Amino acid sequence: MKTVLVLGAGRSSAALITYLLDYAEKSKNKVLVGDLSYEQAQAKVNGSAHGRAIRFTIEDEPQSSEAIRSADVIISLLPPHHHVAVAKYCLAHRKHLLTASYVSDDMKQLHQDAVEKKLLFLNECGLDPGIDHMSAMEIINRIKQHGGKPKSFESFTGGLIAPETDPQNPWRYKFTWNPRNVVTAGQGTAKYLYNGTYKYIPYQQLFKRTTAIHVPGHGEFEGYANRNSLSYITPYGLQEIKTILRGTLRHKGFCSAWNVLVQLGCCDDTYRMDNVAGMTHHGFIESFLEAGAGSARQRLARQLGLDAEGGEMQRLAWSGFFEDEPIGLPEGTPAQITEHILNKKWKLHPDDKDMIVMWHRFVYEHDGEEREIQSSLVVTGEDSIHTAMAKTVGLPLGIAARLVLEGKIKSTGVQLPVHAEMYLPILSELKEYGIYFQEQQRIL
Repeated sequence: MKTVLVLGAGRSSAALITYLLDYAEKSKNKVLVGDLSYEQAQAKVNGSAHGRAIRFTIEDEPQSSEAIRSADVIISLLPPHHHVAVAKYCLAHRKHLLTASYVSDDMKQLHQDAVEKKLLFLNECGLDPGIDHMSAMEIINRIKQHGGKPKSFESFTGGLIAPETDPQNPWRYKFTWNPRNVVTAGQGTAKYLYNGTYKYIPYQQLFKRTTAIHVPGHGEFEGYANRNSLSYITPYGLQEIKTILRGTLRHKGFCSAWNVLVQLGCCDDTYRMDNVAGMTHHGFIESFLEAGAGSARQRLARQLGLDAEGGEMQRLAWSGFFEDEPIGLPEGTPAQITEHILNKKWKLHPDDKDMIVMWHRFVYEHDGEEREIQSSLVVTGEDSIHTAMAKTVGLPLGIAARLVLEGKIKSTGVQLPVHAEMYLPILSELKEYGIYFQEQQRIL
């Protein structure tokens, strides 16, 4: 009997734990679920005879070490800055590790140690990063196998809400992932390659420089550049590529409205504001405005050169930013306050359905012709617990854990799911859960 230990029982864990418990029933294996909240872990186990909940905190060294020692495969859904601590326990006890998070420089430093101990430390095996890598590699390798030469690759992913959810919401968005990460997203310089030229977008420009995207059957979207696209040139085997851009996808109009909050300073997480306990939503916005005549809405529009009745102001007004409602926090940074205000409207209600949209565009040369492949994925959640986000983050991890337990992945060291032994079986099984891509091809 083998054991999988899942660390973290938060909003992204439901589909993963359900998958592992179903597999444990068939294989007579065992699933441990550890969380700071024992009650939350117990709820995810849901009385299964093949699962057990434990209270887990990485700060408790003896307990953490023993929990990891007792399992064969560890899946960490903890905040990313804890993954390296988990990895070091995994090295000490010779355990495989899987995460859905971006691989960090500190994690990369453990590669040789993991290789020497014949361990797999698989990172970026969720949705984005994760399914984006796997689906891209399947197409890139297919193009190459048929004699094609990739010239351009663009990829955008977004966690949105389904059309029937909250139809009055002008953002077409709610928090389906860590709200803090949403508010602070993009705070760095985005890097990508365009027609052979390296491009850099600082945070204050990020939401102004968007890409228009059409997803067949689902309409028009927009995307902004995400992190460092250049770092995927080598893992994807695209050393001769002329354009590579990875980004985040949103409904049209989102980025220009979000840019208002960025330009004001509402997403700054570096200092705490004064008198937050006595502050209203309106007072929060007022604190970032120049003095002058007119309402806060009018002055904000004037300060940023916007239409006071335009889409940006409508979205902010719908969110309650101009209302005299108390914020309801004793203290906080601008980013924390923005998150708290937005969560009053952006929190998923029990029957809300989220929606994942992923879109790839490949341009390549083949037999003297320039060709294009567009590939898109759309997944809709069932409710606020069984979300599309939880499904698309959790299932790839669950399937990868099964493959490791069955000895079907031979790679060792710190890896991404860009190898055929990983992405082919994972993508194949995801189809059984309704997670698959539609493709359109044409000659340019």
